[in-house]
Amino acid sequence: MLEAPLNTRKPSPERWFNRAYTLVYTAAIFALVYRHCYNLVYHPSFTTIFLLLADVVLALVWATWQAYLLNPIQRKVFPENLTKVVKESDYPGLDVVVCTADPFREPPVRVINTALSVMAYEYPTEKLSVYVSDDGGSQLTLFAFMEAAKFAKHWLPYCRKYDIMDRSPEVYFGSDSFFFPEAYQIKVMYETMKAKIEKVVDSGTVSPDLITDERWLKALDKWTPTFTPQNHPAVVEVLLESNEDKDITDHPLPNLIYVSREKNKSVHHNFKGGALNSVIRVSATLTDAPIFLVLDCDMYSNNPKTALYTLCHFLDPKVDPNLALVQFPQCFHDINKVDTYGAEHLPEIRTIPMGMDGICGTMFIGSGGFFKRQALLGSPASIGPSDIKQAKTHCLGNKSMKSDDILAVAHRVAGCQYEENTKWGLEMGFRYGSLVEDIYTSFRLQCQGWTSVFCDPERPSFLGNSPMALSDLLLQSKRWFVGFLEMVTSKHNPITYGFKYMNPIHALCYAHYNFRPFWAIPIVIYAFLPQLALLNSYSIFPKVSDTWFPLYAFLFLGAYGKSLFEFLVAGGTFVKWRNSTRMWLALGCSSYPFSMVDWVLKSLGLSTIEFNVTSKVLDDELKKRYEAGLFEFGVESPLFLTISIAAVVNLLAFLMGTIQVLKNGGFEELFAQLFIAGFGVINSWPIYEAMLLRSDKGKMPMMTTLKALGVASVVYFVSSLAF
Repeated sequence: MLEAPLNTRKPSPERWFNRAYTLVYTAAIFALVYRHCYNLVYHPSFTTIFLLLADVVLALVWATWQAYLLNPIQRKVFPENLTKVVKESDYPGLDVVVCTADPFREPPVRVINTALSVMAYEYPTEKLSVYVSDDGGSQLTLFAFMEAAKFAKHWLPYCRKYDIMDRSPEVYFGSDSFFFPEAYQIKVMYETMKAKIEKVVDSGTVSPDLITDERWLKALDKWTPTFTPQNHPAVVEVLLESNEDKDITDHPLPNLIYVSREKNKSVHHNFKGGALNSVIRVSATLTDAPIFLVLDCDMYSNNPKTALYTLCHFLDPKVDPNLALVQFPQCFHDINKVDTYGAEHLPEIRTIPMGMDGICGTMFIGSGGFFKRQALLGSPASIGPSDIKQAKTHCLGNKSMKSDDILAVAHRVAGCQYEENTKWGLEMGFRYGSLVEDIYTSFRLQCQGWTSVFCDPERPSFLGNSPMALSDLLLQSKRWFVGFLEMVTSKHNPITYGFKYMNPIHALCYAHYNFRPFWAIPIVIYAFLPQLALLNSYSIFPKVSDTWFPLYAFLFLGAYGKSLFEFLVAGGTFVKWRNSTRMWLALGCSSYPFSMVDWVLKSLGLSTIEFNVTSKVLDDELKKRYEAGLFEFGVESPLFLTISIAAVVNLLAFLMGTIQVLKNGGFEELFAQLFIAGFGVINSWPIYEAMLLRSDKGKMPMMTTLKALGVASVVYFVSSLAF
């Protein structure tokens, strides 16, 4: 063992409990399926068929979840030992890609804060390059970064001088904890820059009077009247070059490059995956760092040592040569105390990556992932088409990134037709074929033999924003689930392809994500079938005194009890877990089934799935309601309608069922259904509140409420005919 290790790993102490629980619960599931099959043979009914279907789907998705729990591991890094293993001058180059797409839904001020936070990394500046991938092709975003380039000359040396931890200016100056001599002056500079950018964004255009640099003024000339987000030429602008630009202390600044790939309505642009592939090629042309980091525009750096944590894995003398990815958790800074929407995703950011790390490696989750460039481009001898090789030769010749021949190649590789008749998106770069290009790409890489690790330091490395409006969260989730379904039906799916080319347990981890949309089947069945049967005084579960009843009680309590245990182990609280399970049920009646419908329509060629950017714009009133723990409805949405229908049916069933039991008896026979309906009522309380008790702008639209009541009445009438 090394005297000065760069990282360590140890198995999670919960793994043996997880394994024992899995064995016991599996036996209970088989007993339940046996009972369903027995009833189907000897007492056939449509309720038995639906319950069997629901429980089989639940069992299959549950089985894939257990793959994460078999061998979770915990890692620790020791960046203080790096200099004992490698000289700082030998650190590899690092390219950072900050992704944005819409200046009105992703405010440029927020994007530049993310960029500035990584430009201020504790890393050799001559080896650090930050690329802004603007897939909206906005002059507003470019202008913001022109201003950020000037501010960086003051901000970076300030952070370095006083060892500032919060290196996002917005976060630092918003904390009221700054007290160094230059702080007030730099804050004024930041507020002036911020106001200037916001004024330009509000106006929708950049006035030439605001630009003093001739080269930057020439860059903005590309925004002609025919320039649109969907139809424009490639734009590659070097805003800072380390070899030439210095800060106020005469220290080199990191490279800062703006990239907007060419767009043409006649060429499919492949969403975020296409934008990333474009900037991978451009960065190979200009800086060609062996490691690059992908960040969403709102995920600012919360720890300036993060790059060093990454090197603790990539530079470990005992590292697996096939290590392709170091993934950090995606944490959020603006979630309220009770996590109303379950948006913290604790199982996704802790349980899942730790579990996959103990098998063959975690997955890329769209942001916070440090890649080895070679993993996406192949070996250095076959890195890509000839013009990228030519550009690499220019870089080795120490030519300026601003030279005409280098920039000509950069613009060419950012062209919309560049990928035609190449392996980009198929065998190189981020893979196309799914809206979840992040997970799909990591799956494909690991099928090729590449590995990954999960790095989770005590201080979160990145902090981002979560949706405060329920509609944003549901639409974002629906888009993800459509992407998972695209993976299921692709040639490279986790079952047929994954079992062939990777560890079967590892393949099950990916399969779990792909199967999540199918949760719609059991959730919808259990949201309606027991309740409608209850409304018609029809028992579909064993009565309390039946010998089979303890099995049902164990399955329910065991599932929710284990879920709570895992949530607490991951660092959550009971209240947050309750809200997370409530959102799981809400997703099951909205995003899950709607994603299946969208996927079917797309497969039949009847619709086209568009990539909708989740809004990062903050509304003060919305924020106050969110901080108060209120659900944000406020707009008409079919996703709200289905949730509301389920809530009304559960309330109606619980009230009428209780009256029937009090009046006619039969509590033992109908207890399970009363319990399920009551469980639904408790979890639907925010919906009833939004329908009946609230008067603010976030209440349920009256039309949605009326539609829900009408549809629920029709459902009740139809059920009375069926039962």
